[in-house]
Amino acid sequence: MPYDEALARFEPVLGLETHVELGTASKMFCGCKTTFGAPPNTQVCPTCLAFPGALPVANAAAIESTIRIGLALNCSIAEWCRMARKNYFYPDMPKNYQISQYDEPLCFDGYLDVEIDGRTVRVEIERVHLEEDTGKSTHVGGATGRIQGADYSIVDYNRAGIPLVEIVTKPIEGTDRLAPEVAKAYATELREIMRSLGVSDVRMEEGSMRCDVNVSLMPRGSSEWGTRTETKNVNSLRSVERAVHSEIERQAAILADGGRIVQETRHFHEDTGQTTPGRSKEEAQDYRYFPEPDLVPIAPDPAWVATLKEALPELPSVKRRRLQAEWRLSDLDMQAMYNAEAIDLVEATIAAGAPAADARKWWMGELARRANETGSALADLPITPEQIARVTELVASGALNDKLAREVLEGVLAGEGSPDEVVETRGLKIVNDEGELSAIVDEVIAGNADAAEKVRSGKIAAAGALVGGVMKASRGKADAARARALILEKLGVSE
Repeated sequence: MPYDEALARFEPVLGLETHVELGTASKMFCGCKTTFGAPPNTQVCPTCLAFPGALPVANAAAIESTIRIGLALNCSIAEWCRMARKNYFYPDMPKNYQISQYDEPLCFDGYLDVEIDGRTVRVEIERVHLEEDTGKSTHVGGATGRIQGADYSIVDYNRAGIPLVEIVTKPIEGTDRLAPEVAKAYATELREIMRSLGVSDVRMEEGSMRCDVNVSLMPRGSSEWGTRTETKNVNSLRSVERAVHSEIERQAAILADGGRIVQETRHFHEDTGQTTPGRSKEEAQDYRYFPEPDLVPIAPDPAWVATLKEALPELPSVKRRRLQAEWRLSDLDMQAMYNAEAIDLVEATIAAGAPAADARKWWMGELARRANETGSALADLPITPEQIARVTELVASGALNDKLAREVLEGVLAGEGSPDEVVETRGLKIVNDEGELSAIVDEVIAGNADAAEKVRSGKIAAAGALVGGVMKASRGKADAARARALILEKLGVSE
């Protein structure tokens, strides 16, 4: 059903379950490394492979990181809680159960405010709990990369046991047609908070942050929620938005035809923007939770929690408001920088010595254009804030103009070295030798007699053509302002 029609007949209710892999040096219950991309099954041991007799020991750094996340999300912190066994059977689960938390989460009852079109939406957090990640199954053969139709499957247990934080929202009502945007904004802000805390690299393309998107619909005027579906492991911010949009349209069509929504997990397909069925969704009792007998309870000292709270860094929303005031930006300009993920890059460029306006100009102009062309994030471009600051310094000193600066950036991005090395090897410095520039001006005047005569007769605007000739003859390296002054001087005209 078309989106507008769906929203006219039904009201969406959202829920987001976000998994964040913590950036600890070792796994949650053993000393194995957590390096991403290591050869398969090389970061494993008897504990994370669940050999008989191997016992877990909790990772203190992971517990601390989880508490810091909870504090940043305005949660209450449990004074006493336990780990639990969540029982289910799948090849990437070495134990055939997952050590997680059930009815006693470490953090609970928080919230996160997000801004959408000038409106603040409060997303309430039900719980933030700590668990271990699973391994990774790869299904080889077939058309979809999923187990159905595959020729065989292989399993890499390097990821099994990595500390994983799950952040679960309460049902999000009242978002109406902004539901997809709210889901994306929430995931975006959550990712920024994780980065500011330094607890995870939150690289969604590597799986260190992934979202399960819950959507249900209820008829307009009803107060009874509909049956929800859970779209699993959505791995980009744009896909979070698209998954909500797609499920609203799909569910609305079924309900309008008198059909019934099945409570199930679903898979999101990046190529089509659609979801397809996974498996029927288990209820809590299906997992047969019970307290983990091999681990002692977690009892954070309230004084320690208070110390962690005092040491929290400036959170992203607070930082944005401060920088917006310092940089004197409009709401629209700041939102554009936020959307482009340029704020930290601009800030670092300013810290390296560039004026705020220049730093913003290069990141949001030339570099944003090149990032769009290559389909990459700004932060992934092979150029540093320090190099951008050096380019702005060269422009300010008169050694480069904007045209030449763009060529310097091109060279740096191409791997030709630092800005100074690119200037040297490409010969890009502005022609500021008075004798050389004077000779070029004489040559251009001699070759453009008509334009020169117009300037002599008082049509000063005609000097623009001569300046253009100087820039062309110097391959863009002349100082345009000085060239214009020399032209007028040589033609005996003053402004």
